Amino acid sequence: MSDESANTKDEAIKTPPRKKAGLIAQRSLTWRVLFFASIWTIVAFAAVAIIVSTLYKTRSERAFGDLLRAHLNTVIEAVSFDDQGRLTGNPQLGSLAFSQPGSGWIWIVDPIDIDGNKQGDSLNSSSLGLEVIARPTPKQVPFNAQYIRIYPMNDSIGNALLISETEVEYGNEGQAARIRIGGNLNVLEEDVNSFIGRLAISLLVAAIGTLLINMIVILYGLKPLDHVRSSLEQIRNGDADRLSGEFPKEIAPLADEVNALIDSNKRVVERARMQVGNLAHSLKTPIAVMLNEARGLPKAQSELVKNQVGMMQNQVQTYLDRARISAQRGSVLARTDVMPSLERLLRVMNKLNPQVEFSLEKKAKSTLIALEGQDFEEVMGNLIENAARFASEKVVVSIEDFDKDTLSVTVADDGNGLSDEEKKKALKRGARLDESKPGSGLGLSIVGEIAQEYEGQFVLLDAEIGGLAAQLQLPKAAS
Repeated sequence: MSDESANTKDEAIKTPPRKKAGLIAQRSLTWRVLFFASIWTIVAFAAVAIIVSTLYKTRSERAFGDLLRAHLNTVIEAVSFDDQGRLTGNPQLGSLAFSQPGSGWIWIVDPIDIDGNKQGDSLNSSSLGLEVIARPTPKQVPFNAQYIRIYPMNDSIGNALLISETEVEYGNEGQAARIRIGGNLNVLEEDVNSFIGRLAISLLVAAIGTLLINMIVILYGLKPLDHVRSSLEQIRNGDADRLSGEFPKEIAPLADEVNALIDSNKRVVERARMQVGNLAHSLKTPIAVMLNEARGLPKAQSELVKNQVGMMQNQVQTYLDRARISAQRGSVLARTDVMPSLERLLRVMNKLNPQVEFSLEKKAKSTLIALEGQDFEEVMGNLIENAARFASEKVVVSIEDFDKDTLSVTVADDGNGLSDEEKKKALKRGARLDESKPGSGLGLSIVGEIAQEYEGQFVLLDAEIGGLAAQLQLPKAAS
């Protein structure tokens, strides 16, 4: 099919695949802020719950111990020995629990001798009944500096008691009593658990409310970034050429820098185009003079000069095009929708080649590529014109996704096609496979170099309709 060639390369140059964005880069900034704010809220409220519940439990245990000591002092003041050496008294501790059997609240007063052994009848609360409460030895639980010792104990029905015990001497006759006050630890535990439960519910409600408020504040606070994103989309779509609108003072410098970058990029591109145009214009006249002077030379010399000047002209044009493309390639404005361009080219080719049937097949969702429209039309014009020249009856142009970052545009004809060796030769500069067909031998060279400059790839394949398929793999534009 093709009589045109590329540079001195045997194959189309393959470009390395683009690096994929990392996991962090793919995450939403909004959800990242929400995630860390939520984590901090959960941790903070959990810490508050633990600290408050621990303080409350510690304070409740201290208050429980203080209550037992207060009851202990009340009992000490309420009992005494009569003239017969018997214990007397009726302590009133202000709680009905000391009169309810099995309540776990008890008081016991035992008369003791000088060695601490019980002698005589004891006094106790009615809540004790006939139960006997065991006690550890002083070696097991010693008395403190106030001559009080506190120890846990269980009664016969399973109540966990906390006992506060002391020994008191009454009068000057060596009469002494052992006084014990017991409180139900289950009451303390139930009170602490009830408080922790209420605290957990309150903090959970507060945490949920805080998370919702954080979400609203963060979403509202990051709203200007959505405006920046939509403005950038308008720039990429060609609907605007700079970021516009009012931005908060934290984002305004970013918008200004982006606008300055876009302006600088445009100036670089325009300057490159102007310099390329000036160079092309300055070379055009000397080359034309040399070609004109060559006509006056003898035939052999004339042909030699014309060939060399023609090669020089082609080389100059090739590198001027590459310089222009290099200046355009990094521009955020370099994007083209291939569908309108291809439809327009096929209408023109259909008029120029009425004997050939042209068709366009779209199999890709997005048809935006990161190329200048002028360069894309130059490439596709070469390929479609080349296909029409060698087609028997029809030319099919198809657009499909090569991968998620690359769009494939294939021009296939139903001609005789090329062998593998001929395909390699067709991609070499200056090689013409069919001298009977018109052509300069530079079309595929331009296609390959433009594809290379835009980090794309150009390959020749066997077409399903029988001839040659020229496939152009081009980077998609960001959407």
